[in-house]
Amino acid sequence: MPCGKQPARQRNSGDEKQMEKSRSCSKFVERAGRPSLLRRQTVAFFFLLSLLLLLLPALLPIAFAAIPGPILAVDLNGPITPASDDIVAAALQEAKAGGFAAVMLLLDTPGGGLTETYEIQRLMEEAELPVIGYVYPAGAAAWSAGTLILISSDVAAMAPHCIIGSAQPVRLSSLGEAEPINDSKTTNAIVALIEEKARAHGRNTTAAREFVISNLNLNAVEAKKYGVVEYIAASPEELMSQINGSRAKNATLLTEAAEVQRFSPPINLQILKLLSDPTLAGLLMLVGLYALIFGLSSPGIGSEALGVAALALGLIGLGYNVNMGAVFLLLLGLGLILAELHSHSFGILAVAGLICVIVGSILFVPTSFPQWYVPGGYQQSMALAIILPSLILGAFLAVAIYKIARARFAAPVLGHVVGEKAEAIERLDREGYVLFQGEYWQAEAEGTVEKGEMVVITGKDGVRLKVRR
Repeated sequence: MPCGKQPARQRNSGDEKQMEKSRSCSKFVERAGRPSLLRRQTVAFFFLLSLLLLLLPALLPIAFAAIPGPILAVDLNGPITPASDDIVAAALQEAKAGGFAAVMLLLDTPGGGLTETYEIQRLMEEAELPVIGYVYPAGAAAWSAGTLILISSDVAAMAPHCIIGSAQPVRLSSLGEAEPINDSKTTNAIVALIEEKARAHGRNTTAAREFVISNLNLNAVEAKKYGVVEYIAASPEELMSQINGSRAKNATLLTEAAEVQRFSPPINLQILKLLSDPTLAGLLMLVGLYALIFGLSSPGIGSEALGVAALALGLIGLGYNVNMGAVFLLLLGLGLILAELHSHSFGILAVAGLICVIVGSILFVPTSFPQWYVPGGYQQSMALAIILPSLILGAFLAVAIYKIARARFAAPVLGHVVGEKAEAIERLDREGYVLFQGEYWQAEAEGTVEKGEMVVITGKDGVRLKVRR
């Protein structure tokens, strides 16, 4: 038995030594793992620090985007013309260079050119600064194209008692009545555009659609109630107080005490804005056409130069957007009138020419959709402003051509000159000048005539009178 127990004790002693060795290894591993964890923490810290330094330039604009600044206000009153988008582009450039916080479009417009409206929408979308659309002053309206611009703005507001809507495309019929455009391609394109702009800015897409489909009109209270605009303010300063703290284009607008500065367009854009008014441009075109026709039918008066200048100014104002069919009618009418002056058709050619000129001048300046995206009532006013002056100028041209033709085909009046008296306005030493029926004539005297003496006309040689004492 003693011999048998001895190996067991030896085995137990060996197990204890093995366990002690295992515990020693575990402590060593634990002590060795602590520096490794510290190194991982250090590497993570420096990695996050490097990442922060790399992102710092991108985070700085966001941090400083809330710095307050003045607001640049741009007047868009009257029709949207070829000058309007240039004015908006110039204002956005000045606002960016001048440190302005935002640009405010003051809208009071019946609408205008569809092409120019699309361009203004593009400029607003691509602008780095927020664009505020504000129908102002109280009682103003932003119809048709103006409604599209308002819905496309980053912040939409209206003054009390203002109206927006009437965005249904219409055109004038042959009887001068406004009729809606039934072309689904055109209507659907505008509907899709205005809905998408409303959706992009979190506004009521149903109301936006009804502006075009049903010619919906909303006042300021209704527009805010239905989610078409966000604010109602009686003045730009009140609006600045209301929008303070709102966000647009990843920037916070701090406008509580922001100064509102009016944008003054460059002189060339001011002139273009004046010329691009459709009524003024149309009248310039009419005056130019009739002055040119009158000058060609009676050379030497100088109305040709006036006509060319007026036509050039009118074309610049309209952006060279004219009706080519009307141009053909005008040229045909001019040719018929000139043919009448050199023939004896008893006025038939002249009457036909005048009809062509009057109809051509009425059609010459486009006043309807798609050139002008305005309500039907405004289109009728534009057309009337062109038709009435055209008829008046046409009547004046008819009288003038009649007088010219009558004088050209009248019998010679030389017999009435011989025997009449004239006054010498200078000493006639064979030659000099006399005053006859209020006109100065070159005269050839039979003898010497002193200044102030009366002479008798004995004949006429071209433009020279023959006289004697």
